[in-house]
Amino acid sequence: MTENSSSNAYWSANVRVIYICLAIWAIVSYGFGILLRPALSGIAVGGTDLGFWFAQQGSIVVFIVLIFGYSVYMNKIDREFGVDEQ
Repeated sequence: MTENSSSNAYWSANVRVIYICLAIWAIVSYGFGILLRPALSGIAVGGTDLGFWFAQQGSIVVFIVLIFGYSVYMNKIDREFGVDEQ
């Protein structure tokens, strides 16, 4: 594989992971916290409804999990393409 082809494949994989992470965060923060809030209002979590929980804390928790997941997955991709840190 040529270096340019390998570089394009690496960045394609990187951008794909970023898009997936952004989509998950958008669904959780905007979808569950705003759009689906009325449907989630009957489910109690910690003394409040689930829609409010997603809007206030759930999106932050998911964001932190996504940061760690992104780090783990990008380390795997880096090793696969030979650009990992030694």
